[in-house]
Amino acid sequence: MRGDPYSKMAETTAEHHRHRHHHHLVLKSAICSRLLLLALIVFFRTLLSPYDTSAALNPPCLSTPNATLSSPLQNAVVWDSVYFLRIVQCGYEYEQSFAFLPLLPLSLSLVSFLPTQTPLFVISAYLINNLAFVLAALYFYRLSLTLLKDPDTALRATLLFCFNPASVFYSSIYSESLYALLCFGGMYHFVCGRNNLAVLFFALSGCARSNGVLNAGYLCFHTMHRSYHALFRQKRLLLALQIIFVGALRTACIFAPFLAFQAYGYYNMCVGRSHDEIRPWCKARIPLLYSYIQSHYWGVGFLRYFRLKQLPNFLLASPILSLALCSIVHYAKSRPQNFFSLGFLAPMEEKSCGVVFSSGDLSRSKEADSVGKSSSVRVEEHLNLRRRKNVIKGDFATVPTESESAEAWPGYLSASVLPFVLHLGFMACTAFLVMHVQVATRFLSASPPLYWFAAYIMAYPTKYYRWGYVIWAYSIAYIFLGSLLFSNFYPFT
Repeated sequence: MRGDPYSKMAETTAEHHRHRHHHHLVLKSAICSRLLLLALIVFFRTLLSPYDTSAALNPPCLSTPNATLSSPLQNAVVWDSVYFLRIVQCGYEYEQSFAFLPLLPLSLSLVSFLPTQTPLFVISAYLINNLAFVLAALYFYRLSLTLLKDPDTALRATLLFCFNPASVFYSSIYSESLYALLCFGGMYHFVCGRNNLAVLFFALSGCARSNGVLNAGYLCFHTMHRSYHALFRQKRLLLALQIIFVGALRTACIFAPFLAFQAYGYYNMCVGRSHDEIRPWCKARIPLLYSYIQSHYWGVGFLRYFRLKQLPNFLLASPILSLALCSIVHYAKSRPQNFFSLGFLAPMEEKSCGVVFSSGDLSRSKEADSVGKSSSVRVEEHLNLRRRKNVIKGDFATVPTESESAEAWPGYLSASVLPFVLHLGFMACTAFLVMHVQVATRFLSASPPLYWFAAYIMAYPTKYYRWGYVIWAYSIAYIFLGSLLFSNFYPFT
């Protein structure tokens, strides 16, 4: 029996107003969090003297040795911000400066009409990064809403992102804000079926941070499922080859900007040099400048950071790594069949109702353009279904079995979240085994499953409410600790 159309219309209107209210709340929270961080940075910088005062020493550019570079706000620039502003002023002069990818310097060049030696330029750099963070938060909410299909959980996850433990980097002249904006934007357009636009966002994210190229994994995951379905379900070899070719082309487009920057570094550092001047990496079979810089100047490498003296840094990174481990393990234990089969053994009805990661939607080229428009309708239908079935009663013990209907699965445990969980697992292993482990806090801060899982367990106040307090306490503590240490040139992450 069909319901009352007026009741449905009223419910749709109520949901629409609810989404608008959440968008406004996300916008306010993102802006307030940035204002809070900037206030803390100014306060702690005024309160204490910086540990390293060498940032104020800004020698002339190699191309203009007689010019003097100085700024009244140079003391407000710390750590990697020094490199980024130096690149804007002088370009890529030294080998180690190529570790800092060009998107942020190019973005700062948008205000090049302002003299780079004036306080106004430094203030504009801060404004650009903080504006990028606000836009990233809005994209993250849309992504969370589309995948989780639960406005409350999406809002809770977004608020956690707005006050994440690495917040101080998102309010400084660092590439984290631009990377998060492009990363979340690419993910959102991807799950809405706008693959070409997603490729553009992902490619640009690889110009902000080197790990942006790993976003190609989402395209590879989708291509793998679609080609499998075409070859083994539909028995269409040509279609499978076409899907693989298109997927490979899109993946190449994501890698292209990063590789082009490596070629630019090779041209600057290797071409036209004498035999005595040429650097060792120029003679390598694959002359990759970025990996050489990370290894030679920063000592990055497999297990190279496993030293007793680095124990404090492992402790500093332990909260974010523990949260990542718990989110991955919980997904794997709740959905072992789906996790260990990489989604190939997920129930067919769940694949058919997935947002994008479905192996049964190969003929939806026309439908893909309308996925974004119908996402709100899907959210409403899913919420109504959850209200009727009331599958979750506040305990993980009531989570449905692997063989149950797709609609019974809560948002974080849906098949659509699997590629994000796998991506987080790879990133966490890289941070723990290869990188300077303390960087994990900001390296993983743009990984959506961290916030989705945290918001997910916070939805169970009768059993897991203490973990919600722990997560919020951890975030707040690192916001204050980061603002204190980072702004005064003390090691943080």
